[in-house]
Amino acid sequence: MRIKRHRRLRRKVTGTQARPRLHIHRTRHHIYAAVIDDAAGRTIISASTRQKDVASGLGSLTNLEAAKRVGETVGRRAKEAGIDTVVFDTSGLKYHGRVAALAQAAREAGLEF
Repeated sequence: MRIKRHRRLRRKVTGTQARPRLHIHRTRHHIYAAVIDDAAGRTIISASTRQKDVASGLGSLTNLEAAKRVGETVGRRAKEAGIDTVVFDTSGLKYHGRVAALAQAAREAGLEF
């Protein structure tokens, strides 16, 4: 079902240089976020719990606190790169739990979507 939702979503959501796509990928052990320009085919910003600066001080890499840290980091890095607005791509994941926590933290860091 996630794959079906992801394919349906990607038909409608594309990132441009003016408004890139904030892509979320969640696994059992980590969470990843990337800001992608689909027109140019390149990743502009990325953050994940696998990066040392994001994961330092976290007790667990799979909880809401870790997702919030990734959201804050990707929001801060995007603002430093001059990106204010993005299109949100959940990759077919439901907007709940870690995905919602990451999105809320990115909004609080200054990203609009």
